[in-house]
Order: sequence, then C-alpha cells, then structure tokens
Amino acid sequence: MNPTQTNFATALDLPGYLLGGVMLLVVMVFHGVLLLQIAKRYEVKTYLYLAEKKYSAVALCFYISVFCLFLTHIAEILIWGFSLYAFKLLPAIGQSILFSGSTYTAMGFMEDILPDGWKMLAVIIAFSGMFSFAWTASVMISMTKNFRQAYTKLHMKKLNISSEMIDRFE
Repeated sequence: MNPTQTNFATALDLPGYLLGGVMLLVVMVFHGVLLLQIAKRYEVKTYLYLAEKKYSAVALCFYISVFCLFLTHIAEILIWGFSLYAFKLLPAIGQSILFSGSTYTAMGFMEDILPDGWKMLAVIIAFSGMFSFAWTASVMISMTKNFRQAYTKLHMKKLNISSEMIDRFE
C-alpha cells in the first residue's frame, strides 16, 4: 500500500472495523453457545428438582447458573483483551484486559488508548457487551419462573398449606 491508501484506511478505521466485526462474531457465538448450555442445564435440573419437591435445590441451581453467566462475561472480556494484545494494539496484557473490560461494560473508566486506525474497535467492543448483557438478562428473566415457583412452594410448605394445594400451584 502506498501512504495515501494507508492514511485513508487509517482515517476510516478500516482495520478496526475488520477485526471488530470478526471478533464480534466470535464473541457472540461464544456467548450464545455458553448461554444456551447454562439455560438448558438449568431448565432440566430445576424441572427435576421441582418434580422431586427439592425447592432449596432449585434456588442453589439458580444462583450457580447466575454465577456461570457472570463467568461467561468475564471470559468474553478476556477474549477481547487477548485479541487486543495478540494484534499488538496495546503493549501489555493487563492493560489490554483492563481496556476491554472498561469498554465491554461501557463504564469507560479508561481513556481510549488504541492506536490510529483502530479507534472504532472500542465502539464494537462496547456493542458486544451491550448485546451480551441484554441476551443474558433475557435468559435470567426466563430462569426466574422456576426459581419463583420453588420459592413460593417452599414458603407455602412453611405455612403448613396442604401438599395437594402446593402441588396445584404453577
């Protein structure tokens, strides 16, 4: 490339769009696969626990699943951080992870330290975080159905409501 093409590509942040688009796809597929695995396991386990009237086990399963969802987001921040470091966009792995975490969560506590031609990457990292958090929130909302059902049945049991009445509660 001649200097004019390099400056044009840099001015439009074309390298940032290219890497950002690929990494966004990788992160979203990663997120979707893990989210579906966590949700599927939660649904099956809590269905069985509800059938066995193990209401406290449903709560434990809920909290473990929420923690796994949290770990999924941490893993995605690490994926972004390692990619920034692998492409030598930031000089240190710790700085790369911290920058990706700041951007992914849209907290923005770090200034934009990406080199010219890569500035748009910060926006794409932020979009991946927003999409991932929204997707996680929708899964967590669907998970609360079994959790609330178990919680209510447990308290109905504590109130000495008949088993027949508790079993009819959905």
